[in-house]
Amino acid sequence: MVKLIHTLADHSDDVNCCAFSFSLLATCSLDKTIRLYSLSDFTELPHSPLKFHTYAVHCCCFSPSGHILASCSTDGTTVLWNTENGQTLAVMEQPSGSPVRVCQFSPDSTCLASGAADGTVVLWNAQSYKLYRCGSVKDGSLVACAFSPNGSFFVTGSSCGDLTVWDDKMRCLHSEKAHDFGITCCNFSSQPVSGGEQGLQFFRLASCGQDCQVKIWVVSFTHIFGFELKYKSMLSGHCAPVLACAFSHDGQMLVSGSVDKSVIVYDTNTENILHTLTQHTRYVTACAFAPHTLLLATGSMDKTVNIWQFDLETLCQARSSEGHLKQFTEDWSEEDVSTWLCAQGLKDLVGIFKKNNIDGKELLNLTKESLADDLKIVLTCWTHWGLICSGPSDVLLLSSTQMSTTESLGLRSKVLRKIEELRTRVKFLSSEIPDEFICPITRELMKDPVIASVTIVVFSGHPIYRKNKSIICGARPLGFKSQMAILMKRKQWKIGSEQRNVRVP
Repeated sequence: MVKLIHTLADHSDDVNCCAFSFSLLATCSLDKTIRLYSLSDFTELPHSPLKFHTYAVHCCCFSPSGHILASCSTDGTTVLWNTENGQTLAVMEQPSGSPVRVCQFSPDSTCLASGAADGTVVLWNAQSYKLYRCGSVKDGSLVACAFSPNGSFFVTGSSCGDLTVWDDKMRCLHSEKAHDFGITCCNFSSQPVSGGEQGLQFFRLASCGQDCQVKIWVVSFTHIFGFELKYKSMLSGHCAPVLACAFSHDGQMLVSGSVDKSVIVYDTNTENILHTLTQHTRYVTACAFAPHTLLLATGSMDKTVNIWQFDLETLCQARSSEGHLKQFTEDWSEEDVSTWLCAQGLKDLVGIFKKNNIDGKELLNLTKESLADDLKIVLTCWTHWGLICSGPSDVLLLSSTQMSTTESLGLRSKVLRKIEELRTRVKFLSSEIPDEFICPITRELMKDPVIASVTIVVFSGHPIYRKNKSIICGARPLGFKSQMAILMKRKQWKIGSEQRNVRVP
């Protein structure tokens, strides 16, 4: 269970961001202020609100130690505050003077990144308060930023929908279109995903955007093997643009807030929805988990911040399948398979799978025939057919036998369906096929895809604007042998000798 334990209603305008330290909660708003609250009783500190900015405050974040708070604003500045007395430590002006939309500390507190509306991103030395490095993206405003847990790189998200990865020297490692109509937030899980070849460490990255989607990515970076960003999955649940997302400290839960006024809490292992919270009356613009405590803060355009508390049952539910993403499925042990079976509601099959020594590799290779012949999951039960007219008791016995057969067949179908979902995840994790070649409905590779250049007109409470966009359309799934025929380029490709380009007015 999760329950609402407190509502903060001190801001006089939309709440844009909220952030936790070990003892404090910070919130910022369009009302130009930052407010600080004690986690012990949620009372506002004596030196709160913090006032310096002359326009809306878009983002606030604590240093890892919690002694310094950073805030950024439309006024083009990023301000560092002493959280103990509310005094300003430094005022850092964006070189271009552009409105600053996002700021984030590195895990070791040595750097602070700030992203602006003109697409520039600046790395500041957090000790000397001097500019260290500066870069920029090609298009759009920078509205999201997140450092990897080991601090070796950070990711920015733009209003054009691009995820851009930078190393600690501000060199661009990778850029990829992630969300149509723009990214709104991105966040790393602090817990690494182990597995894969050469014992590499992988990190989960969540992103959300104006396309109403929450996406999960797997990221790795080493100086030996280089950088890799792979799309893993998409979490469903929201029916409107998603404005914020955040992992819990242990990485077992992911929360998202949306224009549909709801907050959804996901189990990151199974990607199932644990809770849907609907207390806010307007768009949910911010969400954050507290470190090492079962608290969640959500902020909204209704000018409030809600504090939610999870009980141990929810935490245990999220951890019940903890092994899912900590290893690649091929590396699962027999115990990992047993854990997965329990999480899928197949606890009765644990004994059968253990008896047959089914590990991760064996699990992915199971078929309908092996389930029936080797594991004996399907029963053959029509031995009383000739007794159907002998008496009421025999008729009842036949009915009982039919039910046993139906249940067994249904169980086999459920197992096959769950295994196929695992295979799909593994394929997406290891495949180099761009996501635009995958059917958004069936998630299968499309056959005979074509590029369609369209003009999209969007109206969402703001002035109408036009956006030219290339999309890919396809009809039928494509077999493995034909995949190489289309993997030539993202923007143009040929199927056989025929080049397909379609322009839609």
